[in-house]
Amino acid sequence: MAVAYNGVNHFAISVADLEESIEWYSRIWGFTVIDRSEIPGQNVKVSHLQGKGFILEIFEAAGSESLPAYRRIPNEDLKVQGNKHISFGVPDGPKAKAEMEALGVDIVFIAEVDGTWGCFIHDNSGNLIEVFEEKGDTPFNQHKE
Repeated sequence: MAVAYNGVNHFAISVADLEESIEWYSRIWGFTVIDRSEIPGQNVKVSHLQGKGFILEIFEAAGSESLPAYRRIPNEDLKVQGNKHISFGVPDGPKAKAEMEALGVDIVFIAEVDGTWGCFIHDNSGNLIEVFEEKGDTPFNQHKE
């Protein structure tokens, strides 16, 4: 029997500058700060931001290393085990792309696979984000009520 769960609670990322990342996620995606704290004895700042349907947990660790260049390219990153990206669903992919470009967000590449549309961007620390168009009758849209 499978474990019952309520849905995604949070997604965590590490960034170079907590304040810059809070501003970026607030400006681009409308996230709001829930709290801020520090991990005692670790020199790590933490903030939780409320997004639509989940919480984004952001860590800034003193002396952390930036994401390697090969991890910033979606198809190259697939060759490394571990978490790949977060994906935000949007009703109209090309419209969201134009809105992001107007906000100064660089588009990494467009992914049109099996009748779906998506694009990849980087946040201000280079973390990959997929922007996925949720329309049509594809298996990726079955979670919607």
